[in-house]
This record gives sequence, structure tokens and C-alpha cells, in this order.
Amino acid sequence: MKQIIISILLAVMALPLMAANANIDKANQAYKQELYNEALQLYLQEAKETGVSSALYCNIGDTYYRLKDNVHAVLYYERALVLDPSNSDARFNLDFVRGKMQLPDDAGDSWFSNWVDQTVSRLSSNAWAVIAIITFLLFLAGVAAYLFLDNVLMRKIGFFGGALLLVATILANLAAFHVYHKATSGNAAIIMPESVVLSTAPREARDKDEEAFSLQQGTRVEIVDSITGKDSGKWLQVSTAGGHKAWLKANDIEVI
Repeated sequence: MKQIIISILLAVMALPLMAANANIDKANQAYKQELYNEALQLYLQEAKETGVSSALYCNIGDTYYRLKDNVHAVLYYERALVLDPSNSDARFNLDFVRGKMQLPDDAGDSWFSNWVDQTVSRLSSNAWAVIAIITFLLFLAGVAAYLFLDNVLMRKIGFFGGALLLVATILANLAAFHVYHKATSGNAAIIMPESVVLSTAPREARDKDEEAFSLQQGTRVEIVDSITGKDSGKWLQVSTAGGHKAWLKANDIEVI
């Protein structure tokens, strides 16, 4: 009797998973048949009903791209990478679509900072934390070799190897913090309209002097401040990759 009850409970618990797999299968089938609108609705329904994942967001991004909606494709590839920075499909597709939209690099204002950000972001914060723990344990082993071994060569290896491992531990911790902050800050967003003219103040620009600069569709920005006016609605101050700050309407962006 007990085994029958357990079997029933396991079957009931498996029903949502089976339904989720059925929805994904239907969406994948619609995508293969080039029924992209149908596939998109099924993917979005899946995200709403059973939760999101990096793979699901990547599928949504692919579908938007097939529908020639590049900006939403960029948005969902970015969301996929927030959940899993090691998602190589999402990263490749994001770079491809950004290239088609002729968007500039948005990780920083120099090739070095771009390279560092892209390299570090290829692993999750948890992965970097594991690397930090491993390198720290190896560092302790190097210290022990230096302190307790009689062999001169092994002591030198322990000393210099330990020093390098200590540096690696610090860098891995910094990388983990960077990726974690990037994933959880909730401040990154994408410009959605074809082009947006930003203002120097949280209101519509009254003349050319109050126009700060313009940003094209798909540009990634960071939200740094917000204000809600009685008549003007909600305005957000955003910062670009180059550090330039200005104000735009809240409905001009989508938070990643």
C-alpha cells in the first residue's frame, strides 16, 4: 500500500514536468515548421507558467530573430546570459545580431575592458567561486610545501607556485563578484525604440541645449537613478558604456 501511495505521489509530481515538456515540444515543432508566431506564444507561455531558464530565453531570442524583431532578440539573449553566462549559443547569437544591428561594443570604453568583461562573463559567479576555492586550497598546499619540505626545488615550487595561486585566488574572487553583481543588480536595460534622444534633465528637451545625445535601438545602458513627476511620468537616468549619463522615459527601455 505504501509503495502504491509513493507511486501516485511521484506521478502527480511529474505531471507539471510532462506538461512543460509537451509545451516545449510543441513550440520546437512550430519553430521547425517556420510557424514562428505560434512558437513564440508557446515559449512565452512556458516562461510564464513554469518559469524561465537560459535555454528557454535563448529559444525566445531565436524566434524573435526569425520574426525580424532584432531588438527583442538582443533582449532575450542578454536575459539568457544573465541566467547562464556560459551559454555559448546565446553569446554567439547575441554577437551575431548585434553585428547585424551595427551596435558598438558596450562592455566598456576600451578594447581591454571589453575583453576582460567578455572573458570573465563566460563563466557564472558560482563557477568562479569554485575556481577561487580550488586555487586557495592549492595555495595552502604550496605554503605547506615551502614550510615543511626539505627538498630545495620543491620549496621553491611551493613558494613561487603559492604566490601565483594566491593571485589567481584573488582574481577569481573578483571575477565572481563582478559576474554576480552584473547578474543581480537589475540595472541593465536595452533601448527599445528605433532611436531615442536623451535629455540633460528628467523632462522632454525644450531646445537643443537640453538634448544630451541619442542612442540607437538595442543599445545596452545601466540605470543609475529614477524620478517620477506628476505630469511627466517616470524618467530614468542611464549611463552608457562610455560613462555618459542622461535622462529618458521609462517606457523607452526594457530591463534585462
